[in-house]
Amino acid sequence: QVQLVESGGGLVQPGGSLRLSCAASGSIFSTNVMGWYRQPPGNQRELVASITSGGRPNYADSVKGRFTISRDNAKNTVYLQMNSLKPEDTAVYYCYAVITIATMAPFSHYWGQGTQVTVSS
Repeated sequence: QVQLVESGGGLVQPGGSLRLSCAASGSIFSTNVMGWYRQPPGNQRELVASITSGGRPNYADSVKGRFTISRDNAKNTVYLQMNSLKPEDTAVYYCYAVITIATMAPFSHYWGQGTQVTVSS
């Protein structure tokens, strides 16, 4: 079994910062891409940022220059530093990881339970 546990969400004023963390644990043989999606109220889930095992990041246009994704491969943990937050960043944020549990086994997507981020004055 593989589990992803998120932390770091909360309420912040516009212009503020938050840092999300997501730790993967369990029967992990290898982790490929890790990243974050978000689902604003009444909208579909959208990709925020992702990062390869080699550290190459990818960002949605809406967060470029404000959010930074990073990871610690030794800890199977991915982070999302969110700066200059806007009300439109309000959403439930979900982390994901593409993981294989054994050599020669296929990679699968695993998801965290979600953490609420609310940007409001």
